[in-house]
Amino acid sequence: MPQKPNSRLVYSTDPAPDDAPAPAAYPSAAQQTARIWRDRARRRGKTVTVIGGLQHDPATFEALLKRLKQQCGAGGTYKDGEIEIQGDHRERVAAALGAMGYKIKHVGG
Repeated sequence: MPQKPNSRLVYSTDPAPDDAPAPAAYPSAAQQTARIWRDRARRRGKTVTVIGGLQHDPATFEALLKRLKQQCGAGGTYKDGEIEIQGDHRERVAAALGAMGYKIKHVGG
């Protein structure tokens, strides 16, 4: 009885399959626009400066957060893809991000 060719691959020793997804490439600072706004909603009346619209890996966001907190002399956090700095520091944040090469857009009044 003749055997059928094996049409199903069960095990492979090939270390890199051809259909493996490429690592995500994030745009550089010069290619991104940082949106900066002040927010008080859901914060018991406390004002925070929010920076959104950026695309980075989490490690880059953490480094950026650390630098902005030092620049403003305030606390802050990174959550939901946005950086929050405690207090109204829109002008300081805009100056710092502009020096890093980001385009700046102020949102809101």
